[in-house]
Amino acid sequence: MDGQRWLAQQEPQWQRYEQLLQKAEKYSLKNLTGREVQDLSGLYRMVVADLARSRARQMGPGVTDQLKQLTLRGYSQIYQGGRRPAWRSMWEFVGWGFPAVVQQTWGFTILATAVFLAGALLGWWYTWRDPVFMDLIIPQRIIHMVQEDGQLWMGSIVGSEPLASSNIMQNNISVTFSAFAGGLLAGVGTLFILWINGLSIAAIATLVGQNKLAYPFWAFVFPHGALELPAIFLAGGAGLLLAKAVVFPGRYKRLAALKLYGAQAIQLMFGVVPMLIIAGGIEGFFSPSPVVPAPVKYVAGLSLLWGLLLYLRRQPA
Repeated sequence: MDGQRWLAQQEPQWQRYEQLLQKAEKYSLKNLTGREVQDLSGLYRMVVADLARSRARQMGPGVTDQLKQLTLRGYSQIYQGGRRPAWRSMWEFVGWGFPAVVQQTWGFTILATAVFLAGALLGWWYTWRDPVFMDLIIPQRIIHMVQEDGQLWMGSIVGSEPLASSNIMQNNISVTFSAFAGGLLAGVGTLFILWINGLSIAAIATLVGQNKLAYPFWAFVFPHGALELPAIFLAGGAGLLLAKAVVFPGRYKRLAALKLYGAQAIQLMFGVVPMLIIAGGIEGFFSPSPVVPAPVKYVAGLSLLWGLLLYLRRQPA
C-alpha cells in the first residue's frame, strides 16, 4: 500500500481518536462511556503502531510529529488519568513510558547536550591557555590541592559517606530542576546552566590533566557520571521543551502549548529524579572508595552508561 492510500485510510481513525482525547482532556476520562474508553484504548494502540510505521515509511516530519503528539496525549490520559492502580501506572512508566517520552523528545536532549559540550570545549580551550581563567572558574582550594599537594579532593568523602551522598543528591537535584525551570525564561536559564556546567567540568578536567591526575579523576567520575550527566542533559531537554512552548507555540495557543509540552517535560523529570538519586548514592559510596580499584570503576561506569542507553531505546511490548 502506498503512502497516500495509507494516510487516507488512517486519517479518519486519527480524527476519531483525537475527538475522544479532547473529550477526555476537557471532562476527564471518568466522564467517557465504557464504549468510548474501550475505543480510546484501542485507537491509542493503533496510533502508537502508526507512529512506528510513519517513521519506517519516512512519511515526513508533519505526519510523524502529529502522531507523536497524539501518542503523548493519549499516554497522559490512559496511563495517568484513568482509574488504574498507582503501582501499575508507575510500573508501566518505568517499563516503557519513560523511554518512550525520551525517544519522542530526543532532539531537545541532543540540543541540551550540544550546549553543554560547547561550554566544555570553551572551558578546555581557555583553561589550557590562560591560568587567570582557571582562577575565575575553579575554587582556589581545589587548585591548591591539585597543583601544590598533587592530590584530588574526593578523599574528604571517605568516612562521611551518608552525609556526603545526601548533600550530593540535593545539589544534583537542585541543578537539574534549575535547568528544567529555566525553560520558562524563554530557555535562557536552561542554556546558561548547561553552558556553565560544561565550562566548569572541562576546566577541572583540564586542571587535573595538566597535573597528571586525569586517570584517578576520571575513575572517580565515570561510575556516577554515567547517570548524572545524562540526567542533566534530559533535564536540559525538558527545559527546552518549556522554552519551545513559550517562544514557538506553533499552531497552539501559548497556554495550550505549555500544557502539551509541559506534560512531556514533567514526564522527563519523573525519570530524571531516580537517576540522580542512584547517581548520588554511587558518588557518595562507590566512586571515592579507595578499596575499589580504578579499572573496576571504569568498567562500572561504562556498563551503567551502556545499560542506560539500551533501556532508553526500549520499545513497547
